[in-house]
Amino acid sequence: MQDAPALQDHEQDARPNLFLRDDTMFGVCEGLGEEFGFNPNYLRVVFAAGILWNPVVVIGVYLGLGAALALARWAYPKPRRSVASSAAPQLAAQADNADAEVSIAA
Repeated sequence: MQDAPALQDHEQDARPNLFLRDDTMFGVCEGLGEEFGFNPNYLRVVFAAGILWNPVVVIGVYLGLGAALALARWAYPKPRRSVASSAAPQLAAQADNADAEVSIAA
């Protein structure tokens, strides 16, 4: 029963492609946020503010960044982890904790 949270954590990581999700348009801001480690909402605000001044340039930059991101993800894909490899460290830690509890109780 204790390994159920580990599987649920992995299921949350297995999200569909950015283009197929319901909560993004093309996933450019989110993809850049994942790659560079920042909150994508900051980039979304910059694009939203920029579109008021020069929409043609902002849309061009957005599409250009999207193409660069797609090319980078195609050329350098991230290795996928299996369920067993991602759950193994958590299960080992739980087993160590269970052994420590048994030795304390004895």
